[in-house]
Amino acid sequence: MEPDQNYAFAYDIFKDGTSKNIDMDVAATPKDAPASNGFQWVHVHGHREQLREALARQNLDPLIVNALTAAETRPRCTPIGNGAIIILRGVNLNEGAQPEDMVSIRIWVEQHRVVSCGIRPLKAIDDVVDMITSGRAPRTAGDLVAVFALRLADRVEPVVAELNEQVDGVEETLEIEDMSAVRRHLAEIRRSSIILRRFMFPQRDALTTFEVEGFSWISKLTLSHLREAVERVTRVCEELDSLRDRAQIIHDQIMDERAELMNKQMLVLTIVAAFFLPVGFLTGLLGMNVGGVPLMDSPYGFAAICGLVFVIFGIEYLIFKKLKLF
Repeated sequence: MEPDQNYAFAYDIFKDGTSKNIDMDVAATPKDAPASNGFQWVHVHGHREQLREALARQNLDPLIVNALTAAETRPRCTPIGNGAIIILRGVNLNEGAQPEDMVSIRIWVEQHRVVSCGIRPLKAIDDVVDMITSGRAPRTAGDLVAVFALRLADRVEPVVAELNEQVDGVEETLEIEDMSAVRRHLAEIRRSSIILRRFMFPQRDALTTFEVEGFSWISKLTLSHLREAVERVTRVCEELDSLRDRAQIIHDQIMDERAELMNKQMLVLTIVAAFFLPVGFLTGLLGMNVGGVPLMDSPYGFAAICGLVFVIFGIEYLIFKKLKLF
């Protein structure tokens, strides 16, 4: 689906894992069937104004509508009454997009209803729809949130694994590749991992908040599913931490090698300058345009000075060799 398309769907989901696709107009009307034997999931997608109009027809509080249609969102969980606003993020796997440009899914969850929305397409939504249509629907509203989190983690794990492989490649080619190219590649990896980490840690905290909030309609089985989702997101966070540390170590190694190369170059320049410093002093002294300069009138003066210069070079060579500067 293109990012500028808008669509909506709704399901009545029953406790036996079956589901029924329903019309959006029917979903906007309170019903007893899902309330007594499951829950209802409504999802809308589009621009902010389209979302606002669609959510308003779901009889949601304006505070909830404003939170779900905010321009900028970060992963969080905000309990309101007997429900909660949950904002989650997933990697952007749309064509031509960067995975770290993460896409948000905004959720209102209560005992018998889940209303979700998004501005950009998210592959995890398609995964959940596939589960429902294949007869493996989540049994409760809380389970649906856990499934969202798990599918988002499923999608981000290959991206993190790819970043780890890129770091492995950088380590293997560190000795043979051009350092400037390696540094640019490493900078891209670090940027991607930092952005992912910036959203995944709050996502873990949001799921933990929803887990421990103590809603009476969340069963022990649902809590175990939420804990599994938290564990998966935590593992992703730990992988991102490890990736950041590895990238930092490689960066430090590159900077150390660069500093060592500069030190070697400075040592060579220092030795060359030290070699010519006494000779430069001697030639400068003899080049003064004053009377009494030695050998000024001698036909062998130039040869004598050249011989003295070579003697000085020889003495300096022996001194530098003894000091192990070569």
